[in-house]
Amino acid sequence: MALVVIADQIIKIYVKTHFALRESVEVTPWFYLSFIENNGMAYGMEIFDKYFLTIFRIVAVGAFSWMLHKELNRVTMGFVVVVALIIAGALGNIVDCVCYGQFFTDSYGHVAQCTLGTDLEGYAPWFRGKVVDMFYFPLVRFWWPEWVPAASETVNFQPLSFNFQFTWPDWLPCSNEPFEFFKPIFNFADAAISVGVALLILCYYKTLNRFQEE
Repeated sequence: MALVVIADQIIKIYVKTHFALRESVEVTPWFYLSFIENNGMAYGMEIFDKYFLTIFRIVAVGAFSWMLHKELNRVTMGFVVVVALIIAGALGNIVDCVCYGQFFTDSYGHVAQCTLGTDLEGYAPWFRGKVVDMFYFPLVRFWWPEWVPAASETVNFQPLSFNFQFTWPDWLPCSNEPFEFFKPIFNFADAAISVGVALLILCYYKTLNRFQEE
């Protein structure tokens, strides 16, 4: 857990102190370091209020840690590692939310500066910091063919003798927008959580079922 949190924070602090917001560096054609910040959950999702989300993360980490401690002698080492990945990933993002707003200046148009030991002010109150993301993997990119409607285009649909008109939504494939996979930008903590949750479901569902039965 300590290694994951330390590695996550080293990467985030480096990006925060060397990149301006939205700055991107191509490492390979399919891998970029692209600095963004988000208020939400993993991969930039925003569902709940910031304070609620931060408190929820802290409570979830406490619950998972308590469960791991309680069941330590009854589970395999693999299960311990998987749960530890989830806890460590959550802790990594909690540090951003709780501390970064006070520890750094903003990154709009310039590289952020550390406020510790200076007269500089942070960009947000405690518990209101933003999560630093940087890993961008556009593995597949292509443009949809011209016969695919563009976003907000009016489409005439004529099945049989009926005639319908509707506006093509932007969440469907659009000929004026490229298709990208994988589009979300994430950080090391997000990756630890995702890998941990996937392994927990795929490899340790029997253990989870046993906890539910008890």
